[in-house]
Amino acid sequence: MKNQIQKTKRAKKVLVLCQIGLFVAILLIWEVGAKKGVLDEFLFSSPSTIFSLLYRYIYTNEIWNHLFISVFETVLGIIFGTSLGILIAIILWSNRFLSKLVEPFLVLLNALPKTALAPIMIIWAGTGIRGIVVVSISILIVVTIISTYNYFINVDEEQIKMLRSFGANKYQLFSKLIFPSNLINIINVVKINIGLAWVGVIVGEFLVSRAGLGYLIMYGGQVFRLDLVMMGVIVLCLVAYLMYAAVNLIEKILIKKRGKKI
Repeated sequence: MKNQIQKTKRAKKVLVLCQIGLFVAILLIWEVGAKKGVLDEFLFSSPSTIFSLLYRYIYTNEIWNHLFISVFETVLGIIFGTSLGILIAIILWSNRFLSKLVEPFLVLLNALPKTALAPIMIIWAGTGIRGIVVVSISILIVVTIISTYNYFINVDEEQIKMLRSFGANKYQLFSKLIFPSNLINIINVVKINIGLAWVGVIVGEFLVSRAGLGYLIMYGGQVFRLDLVMMGVIVLCLVAYLMYAAVNLIEKILIKKRGKKI
């Protein structure tokens, strides 16, 4: 047993080292390619130029305002979009007729290009943070409803029959079985929603914002500052990864607690 645990830990360490090595190799190839003229430095910039620009933005504290605004909008989008989506999924689970009624509409809404409709949504909701958050919510809410509802209806039927045989009503069925058994699945939905929320925020900031990572990326493209564009993208990727890692940590804690209970 101990040997197996040691092998698992060793494999994880090797994987992490390989990932770091691959990342460093990509940066080195990118840097050398840009400096040697293999890659057009105007179009692709270079890691040294990007990190130098990032250092300047950090040193002048200019990056923090953009970062705070984008993260705040994204977190709001995730909280409101996920909560509302889960609530609607619960309502649909509790009423099968209603779920059948709205099913084709959900499929239609899921197929709609929400980013293309972003200008209309911003006009409806208003400019500023409110409009950007609405765009973010519109992108992730339908996915949340469909995914969560499918998780709810696919719980083991034998367990449902057993609880019903003890006289459990719908509320007890949901609170004692359906929701607890799908808690990890809901965490996975949140993981997906992190990326979707960022898409909505960046699109919204492209359209109406005067601050934020989306604004930095758009502004860099307008003035042909590709180093600024790449810096914004790298910061965006880093922050999105940290948010994903935080949710992943919560998931591991819940899995450990569940394992102890079992």
